Amino acid sequence: KPHPYTPSSPPLVYTHASHIHASHTHTSHTHIPHNLLPLCVPTFDLLAVHEYLSEEPFSDYQESMYFLRFLQWKWLERQVCACQVRATGKMYACKKLEKKRIKKRKGETMALNEKQILEKVNSRFVVSLAYSYETKDALCLVLTIMNGGDLKFHIHNMGNPGFEEERAVFYAAEICCGLEDLHREGIVYRDLKPENILLDDYGHIRISDLGLAVKIPEGETIRGRVGTVGYMAPEVINNERYTLSPDWWGLGCLIYEMIEGHSPFRARKEKVKREEVDRRVRESEPKFSNKFSQETLNVCMQLLVKDYRERLGCRGSMATEVKAHPFFCNINFKRLEAGKVDAPFVPDPRAVYCKDVLDIEQFSTVKGVNLDPADDDFYSKFSTGSVSIPWQNEMIETECFKELNVFRADQLPEDLEENLPPQPPKRGLLQRLFSRQVSPRSRAEAGKHIVMHIKKTKSILTFFLLVKHTFFLKGTSNEL
Repeated sequence: KPHPYTPSSPPLVYTHASHIHASHTHTSHTHIPHNLLPLCVPTFDLLAVHEYLSEEPFSDYQESMYFLRFLQWKWLERQVCACQVRATGKMYACKKLEKKRIKKRKGETMALNEKQILEKVNSRFVVSLAYSYETKDALCLVLTIMNGGDLKFHIHNMGNPGFEEERAVFYAAEICCGLEDLHREGIVYRDLKPENILLDDYGHIRISDLGLAVKIPEGETIRGRVGTVGYMAPEVINNERYTLSPDWWGLGCLIYEMIEGHSPFRARKEKVKREEVDRRVRESEPKFSNKFSQETLNVCMQLLVKDYRERLGCRGSMATEVKAHPFFCNINFKRLEAGKVDAPFVPDPRAVYCKDVLDIEQFSTVKGVNLDPADDDFYSKFSTGSVSIPWQNEMIETECFKELNVFRADQLPEDLEENLPPQPPKRGLLQRLFSRQVSPRSRAEAGKHIVMHIKKTKSILTFFLLVKHTFFLKGTSNEL
């Protein structure tokens, strides 16, 4: 009901509901949805109403069918989904970036940057980009599928907060290897936090979400105050120039949180302003409980040094000096990098390791944004089809072209004999892919063309590319 104004009551200042909603979006996940607010509400009672609704009424709501319906709609709105390649059956995660949302938020540079960096990196400790393409409404990144949830969920929602030291050491070692692979390419990640570390089906981790990563030109430094509050290094907060140092600070924050159960400069669910967290990062030292062994305490202190020139990982040897720390004394990095070390925790394939924390407003319809021909140049840079190394791995793993790799010691296989007409393909995958509405004459010409090039180059990769190129020109398969 509208509040009656009386001379004894203070004047009420009315403001638009959207302003109130925006001001509380970052302080609570239980803010009042737009559709429950009138056009104008008094700011005088907003905090009291919010406090009341966040207690018993919200608990009742979570137990009701209405909350389940709310989650059901949010599941439908998710922008990352599992997908399967039709030709090979391999599973991936498809990350969809809505074109209108990118344009509205001026996110073209960030989206293209993430795609180009993912193309450069081929690491078992960083999510791999297998394909990138566009639809009418979205840009799509097809990435390594990670079904085990993120580290934040495992730290805070699987029993007591934090991990045993053995598990924390294992994850820290794999993160260290991932950072080393990125740094080898001159890429600084800049957003290391538990939410961005994902587990696969076997319990191994990969670094994800490279939207804030940037390639540093050789011999140069960069400047940029980017990252997540509580995980940004002092040199980032102070807007100083840096190279790769923020990532080793982030590793220190992660190790601390995996052991203690909260970040080093903010307690779990502590309500504190950004400015205060930044002040703590610059001026305060983290507090260590008895959960920390001597080696764990020491590695955290060396990684969380305020002066990046004295920080572990920044003294000249980079990842090598971090790996040599006694904290990792039980890790065989050669075996770890070869994928020969079993993870201390293997996710249950029947479990879902996530909470519903996404705001449905993030995925609502974008209005007032029109796509025009000027955007096509950006889309053409983004949509480049398959990415070579992950695509080759997929072909090997799925044995898609196994029947083509037939060799005989005494004579050439019939399909490689230039004087023989091409044999009709066997029934199966290759026939479905390559024999759609192609005349025998066209197939024979294509076969001769391919065989001649194989003899000249002796390259099976040339064969793949020529088959793909030839049949695209014939227009026989849009899905190849």
